[in-house]
Amino acid sequence: MFLTSMMKFILGELVITPAALQAVPAEEIYRGIDRHVCGDWGEVSDADSVENEFALQHGLRLLSVYEMKNGGRFWVLTKGDRTATTVLLPGDY
Repeated sequence: MFLTSMMKFILGELVITPAALQAVPAEEIYRGIDRHVCGDWGEVSDADSVENEFALQHGLRLLSVYEMKNGGRFWVLTKGDRTATTVLLPGDY
């Protein structure tokens, strides 16, 4: 469930790669998307966090990185034009 009152941008179409769909539990996908749309970029570097904040204001790509309970990572990537958000594994990029 999205925290719509805290959303910082529109996700657009939601896409999940087959590898992410298989590897990431649904609950973690939902939580990651929720955090992403609220501006919690997860495990990105400080520089990437600053870049995301700039991108948020200037219509550029947004990238979040989240750690799964099993220690793996997945990404949530929103296009600059906000037409699509993709959940993927780093190897999918």
